[in-house]
Amino acid sequence: HAAVRYGPHERNLLDLWLAPSTRPTPLVVFIHGGGFVNGSRMSAAPEMIAGCLAAGVSYMAIDYRFRPGAPIQDILRDCGRAIQFVRHHASRYHLDPARIAAYGSSAGAGTSLWLAFHPDLADPASPDPILRQSSRLVAAGALNTQATYNLLRWPKLLGTSGDDFSRPGEVAAFYGLKSDTELEQAGALLADVDMLGLVSPDDPPVFLFSSQGDGPVRDRGHFLHHPEHARAVKRACDAAGVPAVIWFARLEPRLPAGHTSELRKFLQIGRAHV
Repeated sequence: HAAVRYGPHERNLLDLWLAPSTRPTPLVVFIHGGGFVNGSRMSAAPEMIAGCLAAGVSYMAIDYRFRPGAPIQDILRDCGRAIQFVRHHASRYHLDPARIAAYGSSAGAGTSLWLAFHPDLADPASPDPILRQSSRLVAAGALNTQATYNLLRWPKLLGTSGDDFSRPGEVAAFYGLKSDTELEQAGALLADVDMLGLVSPDDPPVFLFSSQGDGPVRDRGHFLHHPEHARAVKRACDAAGVPAVIWFARLEPRLPAGHTSELRKFLQIGRAHV
């Protein structure tokens, strides 16, 4: 099912591959990266799609609005709506609405964690039947993730202010704000997008993987994907009692195999997974 519209914006589109089955199937959702300014659902890895389908797991890839046309808090809710949409239409697509997991890289990784940790977006009183559905996941995978979208927490987390890697006004604009003064007054907004602060004991298990090297931040890419992001998420999960596995390409513990196959196994196998 190609280019299915799940919301009103032109980028609210999804592609859905259905695994053949006599029973409703689990679903793995791919959320692409690109810094919330580019990227496409078309970047879903063919081996991941094929592996899921072979295991009897359906697969979905989504697009969402970009900055600066939408602030981060609205982009995240686009992705939440995609989960709610497919749950609303679970019977149409022969899906099990109780077994939906998500993963992605970079922006898609952070979004998957946000969906895993954020309280349910379901609004039982909404006139939109899609928004009455749950946004919750049973597992999340995060490849080269950011730890939080409260960007004001990054200097302490990474040991650098990030001034050399950020553009003027970029942080306030990330939230659709016009100035640092507005940012200083945006405590509730920042808390809403702070994955580290949202972790709670009832959250689903997460898979964390980083391909970056360690040490002082070298450039913007390292700033955005430093392994300390993944470590911070692991610490928050451990403190809350949320199951979390962490792997690295260049550090210990090193992933013993390709991250795609290990991620697929994680999403498909386990007590709370699909």
